[in-house]
Amino acid sequence: MAFPTSLPSPTHTPLRGGPTVRWGILAPGGIAGSWATTVTANTDQPIVAVASRSLQRAEAFAAEHGIARAYGAYEQLVADPEVDAVYIAAPHSEHLPLGLLAIAAGKHVLIEKPIALNSGQARELVDAARAAGVFAMEAMWSRFLPQTTIAAQLLDDGVLGDIKTVAADFGARFDYDPDGRWFNPLLGGGALLDIGVYPAWFAHFALGAPARVTARGSFAPTGVDAQSALTLQYESDALASVTMSMWATSAQGAAINGTDARLEIPGQFFVPGTLRLISAEGETLEWTDPSGVTGSGGLAYQAVAVAAHIADGLTESPLHSLADTLAVMLVLDEARVQLDSQ
Repeated sequence: MAFPTSLPSPTHTPLRGGPTVRWGILAPGGIAGSWATTVTANTDQPIVAVASRSLQRAEAFAAEHGIARAYGAYEQLVADPEVDAVYIAAPHSEHLPLGLLAIAAGKHVLIEKPIALNSGQARELVDAARAAGVFAMEAMWSRFLPQTTIAAQLLDDGVLGDIKTVAADFGARFDYDPDGRWFNPLLGGGALLDIGVYPAWFAHFALGAPARVTARGSFAPTGVDAQSALTLQYESDALASVTMSMWATSAQGAAINGTDARLEIPGQFFVPGTLRLISAEGETLEWTDPSGVTGSGGLAYQAVAVAAHIADGLTESPLHSLADTLAVMLVLDEARVQLDSQ
């Protein structure tokens, strides 16, 4: 296929002017704060309620983000008839019970990634949402970024030729705290679940489900996986290299390499940024996000996408489906089994 003369335009859901849903937030921690900040600043989506096990904490969060109602119990928020959709931002260990709570109350759910601790829990959430007929999605926000929509079009158009290798890396240095969520096994700590889900998702985005997973890694003193390298092999003979670390910060880039061209997302591949398409002969096309939305501000794109999906009567996203979530969780499950047995 001839190398294109220009890159396609992004097809992300516009941040403003589209459908809205009334959001409630369960668990007002750090990621919830980032999400609320960008949703309020960059979209028309109303956040109408927040709940914590501590009313004081919920009230402080509500005051900071201009949210009308604060609850000291999760059950109170999901019973609120003014809430259409619930964003669940608790530690991984709480995703299953809080997800089931919201689904049972008939609320649409956006559940932070990873959607659960393992594929069994993920399947339980998927089955519950489907039985209830509510929208459910794992909050894999990177899939909804403008640059990712360009990458998806290039993959669909076959511009890269046959994909042979994929590489995605996420290393971030965390200060060791045995009680913090990154290193505490009771909170679902470990690199695989916390940051490994990003490069594992990227490999799935490019190549789908692998035929074979090989994993090696090392552990923190608490017993959670601290860093690992995964090799994913596919029926097409393609290979993906997925790496993650909580000990050292890496370049955090990603690339999809084909017989005709390669696609690079330099820097942090999971936030708004730059995309490059480079032909086998070295011709280069580059796109950089012009919106001014940077870093965790990119969380806004998934919020407007969810609202649009719900308005369209969908119960899952065609861009990051529940089947996609389950497939990535199976890769992480297999990696964890191999790490535990090495």
